[in-house]
Amino acid sequence: MPGKPTVTDHAVLRYLERAHGLDVDAVRAHIAGRAMTAAELGALAVKIEGVRFVLAGRTVVTVIRRQWVPRPPNGGKTS
Repeated sequence: MPGKPTVTDHAVLRYLERAHGLDVDAVRAHIAGRAMTAAELGALAVKIEGVRFVLAGRTVVTVIRRQWVPRPPNGGKTS
């Protein structure tokens, strides 16, 4: 018997929006407002509300936990 189906982030977002009334546009506007100064200053990331908004230019591309530690570029392998 196959396992549980995979659920995409898009499906989760639409479920929260349509079944639970999450106002995605309001959340988007909130994030944009909070990240505006960082984007204007050309920051790569900004710590706000216990998370880190990661920016690519003037676009917030992801949100990660503030305590996140990046992996070394080589994945931690020694040559």
